[in-house]
Amino acid sequence: MRPFLYERADSPERAVKAGGQFIAGGTTMTDLMKLDVMRPEKLVDINPLTHSRAGQIEVTDSGIRFGALVRMAQAEAHPVVRSSYPVIADSLKLAASQQIRTMASLAGNVLQRTRCEYFREVSWPCNKRVPGSGCSAIGGVNRQHAVLGTSGDCIASYPGDFAQALIALDAIVETTGGPKGLRLIPFAELHRPPGNTPHIETVLEPGELITAIQVPAGPWTRRSRYLKIRDRDSYAFALSSAAVALDMDGDTVRQAKIALGGIASVPWRATEAEAALRGKRLDEASATAAAEAALAGAKPQEHNAFKVPLAKQTLIRALLETQRMEI
Repeated sequence: MRPFLYERADSPERAVKAGGQFIAGGTTMTDLMKLDVMRPEKLVDINPLTHSRAGQIEVTDSGIRFGALVRMAQAEAHPVVRSSYPVIADSLKLAASQQIRTMASLAGNVLQRTRCEYFREVSWPCNKRVPGSGCSAIGGVNRQHAVLGTSGDCIASYPGDFAQALIALDAIVETTGGPKGLRLIPFAELHRPPGNTPHIETVLEPGELITAIQVPAGPWTRRSRYLKIRDRDSYAFALSSAAVALDMDGDTVRQAKIALGGIASVPWRATEAEAALRGKRLDEASATAAAEAALAGAKPQEHNAFKVPLAKQTLIRALLETQRMEI
């Protein structure tokens, strides 16, 4: 690990003014610094903000607001999250280990970087790490990589779980410190697909600090769940996952909100699947049609082609299990 400066900030204004790389739980940053993947000259510890709204969960009739420094375990255990936003509780419960969930902040979690082996091993060329150096995963071992949202410069998959629940539920990110001051960013616009600049992963400006995440209430939030398929039952990243929220009229879908994980370069909203289900009776046939629509644009590589049928089956199962939920 390389030398760095360290500073603590007790307000968002001081954090922004300090300059440097923000750190809260540090569960990702520490790993990447040890691997020499990230080399910040200065870390700005924002944990003192935990005692402000940044560390609180606020529930209103219009939705729920998570302060950026709320810990994953704290949100997972919240009674309203469990009862009224189960897809969020599921996505947090199935992520990482209990120890990590106790430390990791919600804002840090959504900004976590890929687990692509070529990104994390500095001896390999990687356009995310060194722009213009090439993508070793293309033509390499790419079992874990994305089949949606990729480009000729990067096929790394986004690793998180919580983000799938947020994008499905139309969450909004609050920030401060950017050129425009306070701003609200639809979560669906936060992450940037790789294109020809895979090293630019979000729309956040330098020094811009996430302060909260808003999730609006809706008739679909209670009938929601997150399904995660992985190589082992715990402490593993998704090979395929689905966040599903349904507003039903009997067996007919009024509205479906669907996101897919483990298979895309960014948190992935499956709008084609949503459109295929709207106004339809939800059964295995309509769920299968929705899954086919969701994966129609998939571009698998040599070792990850299995993810296409796996993702379809994951979504079908998630839809049917969500339909059967008792609320």
